[in-house]
Amino acid sequence: MNDLKRFRGTLQYEEVDRAPFYEFMWPTWPETAERWAKEDGYIEGKTDFGCDKWVVEFSWFWPQPPFEREILAEDEEYVTYVDPQGIVMREFKKNPLSSMPQFIRYPIETREHFRKYWRERMRPDLTQRIGPDWREKLQQYRSRDFPFVVIADRWGGFFGPLRNLVGVERLCTLFYDDPAFVEEMLEADADFLIGMLSGMLEETDIDVFALWEDMAYHTAPLVSPQLARKFMLPRYRKVVDFGRSHGVHFFALDSDGNIDPLIPVWMDSGIDILYPFEVQAGMDVLAVRKKYGRSLRIWGGVDKRPLSVGPEAIDKELQRVKPLIDDGGYVPMLDHSATPDTPYQNYRYFLEHLKKIL
Repeated sequence: MNDLKRFRGTLQYEEVDRAPFYEFMWPTWPETAERWAKEDGYIEGKTDFGCDKWVVEFSWFWPQPPFEREILAEDEEYVTYVDPQGIVMREFKKNPLSSMPQFIRYPIETREHFRKYWRERMRPDLTQRIGPDWREKLQQYRSRDFPFVVIADRWGGFFGPLRNLVGVERLCTLFYDDPAFVEEMLEADADFLIGMLSGMLEETDIDVFALWEDMAYHTAPLVSPQLARKFMLPRYRKVVDFGRSHGVHFFALDSDGNIDPLIPVWMDSGIDILYPFEVQAGMDVLAVRKKYGRSLRIWGGVDKRPLSVGPEAIDKELQRVKPLIDDGGYVPMLDHSATPDTPYQNYRYFLEHLKKIL
């Protein structure tokens, strides 16, 4: 069974030779990479350990042209600069990806700012975003034997992208103070996503189109299910209906934190897959399956923390999720990147023993 048949069969609860073997959360933390580079057995660039082949594209949806990096202030420890999205942020000069930056100013303050930003940087122009050979690039996936996954990353969704424009606190208050402005931004993003998909789906089908929200903290979402249902569900539905009728097989959504109250909204929107199900935020993939059934497919949900402990803890965690592997509709992955206190040998042990279980 090739990787594509296995992938689609698993998500459709069909009989397959095994569940997909893929690790989405290859470490992004610089401290983790620095540690592993010094440890025995590490091979630079070896990141799959025999994983199935997936092609995952996630860089096509950011503002184009990006804002030029402009350093506004700098000392030995910190740098304040304009990032590619137009956000002014302050962060550590060493290993900036490993801590939350201080967000100082967001690019959008008024409707006029938003309209100018969207007009100049958020055009669904595939020549600009993918390249002049975008048609040929996409056509090569027509006869694939592996999954083709497109992730809209920080600019595909109806909370996350708006947060990038105005900030978390202001967005949460805008739902009440200026709902018409929120509606305008939501509609613009829905049209942008449909515009992007329209061109792509002329050349190939897409196995999974993934949205990005990150709209929950440790204990609860940042907005109520009522607000999500009122403002976001119609836009999710608009994008999902278009994509599904033109060649997208599944829709996924990425949000960290405790997302449980929002799951019914996303399912009613037509979202098929959610990830990564952070265990330390109270997300238990076994409980989620029991509560929401097979209509929801699940990626992730393997607690990353046992990897810092050792083989016995890793085995226990893998056995915990094994019933879901056996049930189908599930791709077991870490619930986020491996932490800097994870030895390289433990990460190898995790992947090798996950493969045995599969």
